[in-house]
Amino acid sequence: AHGDIGDREMAWEVHRLARLGVIAKQDLDSSLLELKALVKEGKVEVFSQGGDGALRYQGRLCVPCVDGLREKILEEAHNSSYSLHPGSTKMYRDLRDVYWWGGMKKDIAKFVSDCHSCQQVKAEHQRPGGLTQDIEIPTWKWEEINMDFVVGLPKTRKGFDSI
Repeated sequence: AHGDIGDREMAWEVHRLARLGVIAKQDLDSSLLELKALVKEGKVEVFSQGGDGALRYQGRLCVPCVDGLREKILEEAHNSSYSLHPGSTKMYRDLRDVYWWGGMKKDIAKFVSDCHSCQQVKAEHQRPGGLTQDIEIPTWKWEEINMDFVVGLPKTRKGFDSI
């Protein structure tokens, strides 16, 4: 339990400066402005607005989609000396305690998959493919079916990495 408290304090310290920028820029995002209005009218319960004026989703700071702010937060969380290039799951778990935006999990997965350093290290720890083997020529059609899979390719726009 003590480690969890320390991790959370570290996460807050690492993201302290970014939080300040997030609050100031929330009013530049039209969708967050609409949500703030709905919160004031009492029409939304999962969002709240604190004394600092910040819009929060279930207690987490809403990050506006302006000035590359989300990307800056991802870079800070992934490349800081505190984090040492975490994978997408760890990075999401760390950031979700502090921040929220629509599609956050997908954005984090894409960011990590595009990290050149992570891909180089990942390749070193993967097992090499097996040796190719000759297959027998079948005596009757559809008697036997063989398939080859190529995996670990760069991801397509739809997220596929194999053929």
